[in-house]
Amino acid sequence: METNYRGNAKTTSGAHESYWVASASPLSFPRLSSEADTEILIIGGGIAGLTTAYLLLKEGKKVVLVEDGFIGSGETGRTTAHLASALDDRYYFIENKLGEDASKLAAESHVEAIKLIASIVQNEKIECGFKRVDGYLFLHPSDQEESLDKEYDATQRAGLLTYMEQGVPGVFNGEQMRTLKFISQAQFHIMHYLEGLAHAIIGMGGIIYTETRAEKIDKHGAMANGFKIRAQHIVVATNTPINDLFTMHTKQHAYRSYVIGCKVKKGSLPYVLWWDTGDADSEWTSQPYHYVRLEEFDESYDLLIAGGEDHKTGQADEEHLPETERYHKLEAWTRQHFPAIEEVTYKWSGQVMEPIDSLGYMGKNPGDENIYIITGDSGNGMTHTTIGAKIITDIIAGRENPWQELYSPSRITLNVAGDYLKETGNMAKQYLDLLTPSDLKDENLLQAGEGGVITSGLTKIAVYVDEENTLHQFSAICPHLGCVVKWNADEQSFDCPCHGSRFDCKGVVMNGPAKTDLPSIKQYK
Repeated sequence: METNYRGNAKTTSGAHESYWVASASPLSFPRLSSEADTEILIIGGGIAGLTTAYLLLKEGKKVVLVEDGFIGSGETGRTTAHLASALDDRYYFIENKLGEDASKLAAESHVEAIKLIASIVQNEKIECGFKRVDGYLFLHPSDQEESLDKEYDATQRAGLLTYMEQGVPGVFNGEQMRTLKFISQAQFHIMHYLEGLAHAIIGMGGIIYTETRAEKIDKHGAMANGFKIRAQHIVVATNTPINDLFTMHTKQHAYRSYVIGCKVKKGSLPYVLWWDTGDADSEWTSQPYHYVRLEEFDESYDLLIAGGEDHKTGQADEEHLPETERYHKLEAWTRQHFPAIEEVTYKWSGQVMEPIDSLGYMGKNPGDENIYIITGDSGNGMTHTTIGAKIITDIIAGRENPWQELYSPSRITLNVAGDYLKETGNMAKQYLDLLTPSDLKDENLLQAGEGGVITSGLTKIAVYVDEENTLHQFSAICPHLGCVVKWNADEQSFDCPCHGSRFDCKGVVMNGPAKTDLPSIKQYK
């Protein structure tokens, strides 16, 4: 397996580069180097932030966007870029928990999000390989046939164009499988789409700063690179909110998901989206599933992009399957279902925020009048974020939005108490690591490029040995809410098992909700 192990912190939040990042030129803009005033400050240069900036500029607003890396260097660049109204948590679940009207609104919003992306691609002439394709949902071996029937009935009530069919195109022995077909889904090359959005933003007079980390966010704006940005409205579009200490992090939970890109001869597989219904026996509340699509690669090959094998961030060992082994399991599943694939050319992982009631959180941040968030992407990040951008644009423009209440970050869903207690119980259990010895006994056991956590007295120390055999030492206590981080050997990062904060091998924060780096420790013995 080729590892494509060349990630750069400015271009991507992990050691592995995704196919999208590897096949696009890095997209950077000037760093902020002075104070600024604007009508709207947007924090985050992924699809959520750029779409919001684009729509607000269309309204005639003055917009400044800041990104701490390059454009798409966060989780947007590590997606698989499915554009789907098929939801990974199922419409019958939404009906049961939120009601039939909510299910209809959810379906409508995702359909409209795909239409909005299609219109932006057309209007801005963005060459990003946008295609309308159909999607096929089929059973995971652990699931029951009635799951497909219930989902078909729920999608019909929600107003989606779906069909129950016999035969999954392109899948080995697929003719023997029942499938729920979703009409008119879509796909694109996400980094090329972001490039088109960014150029459109600049063309409309918007301002983008990269390598500009926002801090001290409040109703007046934020500090960035040591300079004050004053704004009337602030949109935090950073995958997980960095302006919130606790509230939103009890409503959603961070999972890591794994992806491989496999060469397959052109014409051997159709351009469609595939999903299985997920592992019904999983210990994880999210019931991880597999998701697959095709992408143009070169004159002879397409790239089959397959994802899955999720686990809670920082907790891969709960299933006794380390991060690095997840790709092997994913490859075995992919070869079983798509035997036409040849070599595995890419591998990477990404972070997914799973909301407790399946729907994202987009709108006013709880308790704030002029601070907005887009988070809770679940398995539908491309459409959820686009919905969020439309909701926030309508709020700021003073218009009613039919989806605003459904996706409100302030909502309380009472009948998901069981899942809520399971997730919060899991989170609380992670604090026991403060009292138990670490697995790594001595940093001298580490080879170059390896890391881990050591216990020294009552102190937890994150250690990493770089390629020059220099030892780096940091506090292993996440500065967000005090959990002990875990070493992720696959992406060479220290990951927090409580709320999903991630730090690179040098202790620099890559993913919130943590706002600061792991403090350096020069000597602990």
